[in-house]
Amino acid sequence: MFRFLAALAALLFFPPLRAAEQQSPASVPATSIIYSTDDALALDQLEENPAVTRRMVDSLVLAVTQQPDLARAWRSLVSPADHVGIKVCAAGGRYFASHRGIVETVVAGLAEAGVPPTHVIVWDRDADDLRAAGFTAQRGGYQVRSIAPVTGYDREASVTAPTLGKLIWGDLLFHDPGARSGKRATAADQLSSTSHVASVVSREVTKIINIPVLSDESGCGVAGALYNMTVPNVDNWRRFTQLEGGADAIPDVYADANLGPKVVLTIMDALRPQYAGGPQFNPNYAFSWHMIYASKDPVALDAHAFRLIEGWRKEAKLPPIGKRAAWLEGAAQSGLGNFAEGKIAVRPVEAK
Repeated sequence: MFRFLAALAALLFFPPLRAAEQQSPASVPATSIIYSTDDALALDQLEENPAVTRRMVDSLVLAVTQQPDLARAWRSLVSPADHVGIKVCAAGGRYFASHRGIVETVVAGLAEAGVPPTHVIVWDRDADDLRAAGFTAQRGGYQVRSIAPVTGYDREASVTAPTLGKLIWGDLLFHDPGARSGKRATAADQLSSTSHVASVVSREVTKIINIPVLSDESGCGVAGALYNMTVPNVDNWRRFTQLEGGADAIPDVYADANLGPKVVLTIMDALRPQYAGGPQFNPNYAFSWHMIYASKDPVALDAHAFRLIEGWRKEAKLPPIGKRAAWLEGAAQSGLGNFAEGKIAVRPVEAK
């Protein structure tokens, strides 16, 4: 009952993202193309072979951009004046994070376009996760950034969605009214329909390369392209994965001008996908698949990942994700990309 009343109050008093806060979506093509490449040598047991994954990523970038060489391919996506963010997924730690070789291939490609590593920021929410995944500034020459609790969020960049979440320590607006007034704080004091965007996204980067892993998520079904750019990049995020219907707001959050519209390319790391227990690493449900995908349509990538995960779960006799990922169809209806299988083409690319 409390959740129903909270959601009703949010709908009445906190409308969805205002039009001024969203960027008009680009025209969605009749058919979205996902480029894929696989190589059995990309992983040796649990360790990445970066020489192999470099060839894979380079081939995908050439295919996506339809350019004859890497310099022109990357210049079609970014300019030397850009400060480029690479959004990784590090929640799975060493063995289930965006692979470092993929990231460093992107950094090398950006340098071909005239963007030096010092103008590149690799980031995710948690500093410990980044370290466990091997991302350190000393290693790659690029900046590595986590999102500091409270101070890491931009007070001037907020998104509002019709789902109330309970603020906790670390959220920008979390406070204890009773600490000043002498009155005991109530749960209602800490309910909010607002999330604030991480400053690294809103203030520091002009273009983004999104590198999610292919993973499930217990609350919203798929922790892929849209999830990786939204849930880890805002505070008061638990409402999008832990409350019924909360994931319906993920497409609106992605459409915020500080987030999805800055993404020029999504590279989905499926070298070792996971179909249950994600986005943290669970070796019982992860396996080596040696695949990487790339596309300019994040919805198509997530739709393809969703169908793969459902197939793997069926083989493992696990219940389907089903309605938990229904919000992906909403993303397509919002004009963010294609969801229908008949509107998505997966084209294999040979890594050279």
